Amino acid sequence: MRKFDIPQRYNSPVIGRLKVMRSAADPRKRDVSPAVLNFGGITWIIPRHFGFCFGVENAIEIVHKAIYANPDKRIFLLSQMIHNPVVNADLEGQGVRFLHDTQGRELTPFSELTSDDIVVIPAFGTTVEMEAKLKGLGLDIEKFNTTCPFVERVWKRSAKLGADDFTVIVHGKHNHEETRATFSRACSTGPALVVKDRVEAEVLAQFILGERALAGDPGAGLESFDEIFGKRVSPGFSAVEHLQRIGVVNQTTMLATETQSIADLLKAAVSDRNFANTRDTLCYATVDNQKATLAALDQAEGADLALIIGGFNSSNTSHLVELCETRLPTYFISGAEALNEDASLEHFELASSKLVISSDVLAPKSDGSPLRIILTSGASCPDTSVDAVLQRVNALCGGGCDVDEVFAKFEGNQSEEPNLPA
Repeated sequence: MRKFDIPQRYNSPVIGRLKVMRSAADPRKRDVSPAVLNFGGITWIIPRHFGFCFGVENAIEIVHKAIYANPDKRIFLLSQMIHNPVVNADLEGQGVRFLHDTQGRELTPFSELTSDDIVVIPAFGTTVEMEAKLKGLGLDIEKFNTTCPFVERVWKRSAKLGADDFTVIVHGKHNHEETRATFSRACSTGPALVVKDRVEAEVLAQFILGERALAGDPGAGLESFDEIFGKRVSPGFSAVEHLQRIGVVNQTTMLATETQSIADLLKAAVSDRNFANTRDTLCYATVDNQKATLAALDQAEGADLALIIGGFNSSNTSHLVELCETRLPTYFISGAEALNEDASLEHFELASSKLVISSDVLAPKSDGSPLRIILTSGASCPDTSVDAVLQRVNALCGGGCDVDEVFAKFEGNQSEEPNLPA
């Protein structure tokens, strides 16, 4: 796989070393078992895959080339390049400004832009309408376009569906930048609709099968098709006409199992001949990270908790949290700053969408044995953030073993945890 030129400050001494070691031992990435590193007071269980993916490294390389090659020009990002506060703050520190926030709200008026400015398209891509608006201002949006190739692949699949008279069903979060971009592309070639999860897909299947009236049934408390999906369909969408032949694509960072479940459900609703086999359109990194996390959960017998690191608006990271929290206490944190001296930590609750503080998360175990912690991150999180969390927890919980010693024992026998010093 291609190597990207990204700033060295995103690399790390412990996590980077582990990745190099595992890559050398298993270059084809066939072994998805987690690494187990014992630092004394802490035993870390680290999945095989996590951190920066191809699309993120590609985006970081492109935007930094724009910065270095244009010291005298103003540089704007259409929105957050990726959903990670460390990376976005780093870019702001280098003078890059944002035109929108992640919800599409304007931060910098377009009236301030001139044709001499540089506008960088984020890794999520953007809508057809936004591209036209930027081009109308005389801006070159191709030179520093960081749209992920795997997102563009979804767009091509959507275009093929539209050309073949299929309606595109997009599995995604309708307010997410990537889904907005994919929906816009799909609408330009044919009818389209967004479903956010399996529950909504079940409702859609009921409409397709005639089990639920399109006009709804207020007496039974059933909403109409337009009340549920009306704001997430293409212009002129007809539920009667456009749900006869369908195909499913997805936001590339969704749960793989849910996307497959939705495709199977809707395929059964319309029959095989009216369902386009688009195959899976998830990003490879999303799939790899989810498989590796599940493998860590399956093999991490007796793990006490999981720490998942990333931006709280990161879709792929939130799905790792969802996988882990069904098995053990799981804490979604932004970085090492979330860890407090009193063994409490500040973390993001997906259910409430709020930051909360939990006490005694890192308190010593009553039997004196090391805490066993699953540690991973989303595809937009730099290894330095993961490393900082590992080092911070080690300092708080007595994980003081020498790094070289830990790695020597890990390399010597990856199937066993290293013996602790007396």
